[in-house]
Amino acid sequence: MTAQAPHTRIDATFQHLREQGRKALVAFITAGDPSLETSQAILNGLPQAGADIIELGMPFTDPMADGPAIQLASQRALAAGQTMQKTLDMVRRFRERDDKTPIVLMGYYNPVIAYGNERFLRDAVQAGVDGLIIVDLPPEEDDELCLPALEAGLNFIRLATPTTDDARLPKVLKNATGFLYYVSITGVTGTRAPQEAQVAASVARIRRQTDIPVCIGFGVKTPEQAARMAALGDGVVVGSALVSSIAQAVEEGRGHDAAISAVHALTGALAESVHAVRTRADAATTQAGTQE
Repeated sequence: MTAQAPHTRIDATFQHLREQGRKALVAFITAGDPSLETSQAILNGLPQAGADIIELGMPFTDPMADGPAIQLASQRALAAGQTMQKTLDMVRRFRERDDKTPIVLMGYYNPVIAYGNERFLRDAVQAGVDGLIIVDLPPEEDDELCLPALEAGLNFIRLATPTTDDARLPKVLKNATGFLYYVSITGVTGTRAPQEAQVAASVARIRRQTDIPVCIGFGVKTPEQAARMAALGDGVVVGSALVSSIAQAVEEGRGHDAAISAVHALTGALAESVHAVRTRADAATTQAGTQE
């Protein structure tokens, strides 16, 4: 069974970016890190700082695919009392001021199933969530959450990795909607820099099998890296660098305002680099106009 793909804010955002000839900056933060109040302020300001799509991490005690930075972000959030209900409430409050910017909930299946699948999907849609990334639910388990999510009107975003071969890729793509998250390194988040030649070859292989936008993440930390990855895909995902800026503010005792400013400043620098990379179609149009 293949559910019909919903049309969401994510689809509208990529359409708008294509019309502008721009790539997407996807910014990740962990909900409730380092506190609910600070996290809400960071979330609310990300679009103005330059984020096109927001991934909001659902804190979990055992984030096995994440590196130290995001693991610590989950620990800080949970220690501050973050729950699934509070995470959904954050989205709800965000939607009071922004009805355009897509929000994707990203994390692991355990907190979802503990909350209750039907309840989770209902409350996520009502809160204004646009899509889900559940890193530990493979395509073989699509009946569990993927298909119900699509039927509820949410995008279900898949991850492909350097080890996703041609035999596996069609299964990954089958019910993927919104965008495909290409994991540019083997291992956990934020630990190594991606290799451009390998990423370019993998993205080209993916594009031969799907028209879905491809966003590249895992290991992108600096504006310079973001620009190089943006040239290879349709967007770039940055997470560890952003949550590390929160951690640094916390560790240095600089407080609520400093953490907010640090994340928004880095988001702005990343956005400037990513948005300066034009799509191939836009570049071709510009070049043709110059030749005329």
